Amino acid sequence: MLDLLDLTGTALHEAVRLVLIVAAWPTLAYFLAINLVYLALVVLGFVDTQRSAARRSVLDLAETATAPVSLGLTVVMPAYNESAVIIESVRSSLALDYPDHEVVVVNDGSTDDTLAVLQEAFDLVPSARSVDAGPQVEIRGAIRQVYEARDPGIPLLVVDSENSGRSDATNAGIGLAAKDLVVIFDADSIMDPDALLLAVQPFLDDPLRVVATGGNIRAVNGSRVVAGRVTEEGLPSQWLARFQVVEYLRAFSLGRAGWSRLGALLLISGAFGVYRRDVLLTVGAFDPDTIGEDMELTLKVHRWCRRRRREYRMVFVSEPTCWTEVPDNLPVLRRQRVRWHRGLWEVLWKYRGMLLNPRYGRVGMVGLPYYWLFELFAPLFEVLGVVMIVAALLTGAVSPVLTLALLGIALGCGVLVTVLSVLLEEMSHRRRTDLRTLGLMVACALLENLGYRQLTAVWRLQGWWQALRGRQAVWGEMTRTGFSTS
Repeated sequence: MLDLLDLTGTALHEAVRLVLIVAAWPTLAYFLAINLVYLALVVLGFVDTQRSAARRSVLDLAETATAPVSLGLTVVMPAYNESAVIIESVRSSLALDYPDHEVVVVNDGSTDDTLAVLQEAFDLVPSARSVDAGPQVEIRGAIRQVYEARDPGIPLLVVDSENSGRSDATNAGIGLAAKDLVVIFDADSIMDPDALLLAVQPFLDDPLRVVATGGNIRAVNGSRVVAGRVTEEGLPSQWLARFQVVEYLRAFSLGRAGWSRLGALLLISGAFGVYRRDVLLTVGAFDPDTIGEDMELTLKVHRWCRRRRREYRMVFVSEPTCWTEVPDNLPVLRRQRVRWHRGLWEVLWKYRGMLLNPRYGRVGMVGLPYYWLFELFAPLFEVLGVVMIVAALLTGAVSPVLTLALLGIALGCGVLVTVLSVLLEEMSHRRRTDLRTLGLMVACALLENLGYRQLTAVWRLQGWWQALRGRQAVWGEMTRTGFSTS
């Protein structure tokens, strides 16, 4: 009897070992593949960033800032409970170096004193301007009042509306906009003074084809802000925020630059994107029922242009920088990552007809397969991969030496990408990173693999699961500490 039990136990152990072998190797191969893709994007991003930096060196931005341009620009800033940062954001937007721009703030039914601080700071009075987005754009939130600054020299308008969500509030701002181009800009952010001049340059160079551009996003935590401008860059003191600084560097400096170079840019961030207003109104602007509204709009424009065989370009411009406050506590960060991944699933599923469809060119054949395989499924592979690899090591299903070597390659690739991101940031934007800061960023690239990435992977899976179960999407509230300002 004991022999039979021993035999059964041995057979079970071998079966488990075989399953782990079968599962562990594809998992390791997946991690190796995703890092090779990242390195390919690094090369493409490097080429794109270098060309962009070389081009900027011959631009006379001071002359452009004072010269008349053919394209006026409206900065649309949806705001919900942003009283801690709204004044600095508006001042930053008003002070931007651009000869013809206005700022439209949409107070999305804030329950704090966002509207009151705007009224006091800019002496707002009722305006004769009205919101008119045309028949293609539905605006659900009732408009209570449109205000403007009493001083005619301040090109600021404020829309006070009932709470209807960020997308609907942004659509109201687009409906009020009076310029050719619209900048979608988060109220918890500030821009570099020359950001608009740089972001609009592709429209001026190629006015017939360029329909949208996206700018660079950096974390403002730890930096010093004076009069709506970042005067001193720095790393935040909290490791949670530091990890996000590194994430933003990789995603924008290299990832989106690489996709832009490929002609398959699938995401223009809602925190800083520039669109032709006529294109926005034609495609219906933002979808209020989609929580991943920025990616949904990008894909909608791609689909609209491709179906009409229109020659077009959507470009990521690495030089213009928008500074945003990132979460510095786990509950807020969790809500953000759950929302992001839920939005990713909703958008990919909504536009599944474009996947591997030659009609949509590189967007359908390269960009979307990447997002399905290496963005949507990434947290699933990360969580299961950790479990599988640990179990395989414990049971002897795979060689510890080989496994550690492959993991070392993956970690090394991550560190390499981070270092290249920092170096590219210095070369393209002429920013100085001291050795201590570089060392901390490299440390972040290593330490993020010891819990942080696994935790965010679990949160992303939660967002995916919520979407699959059909639970109502909730934006949640981002608590603000405000900018370090003088």
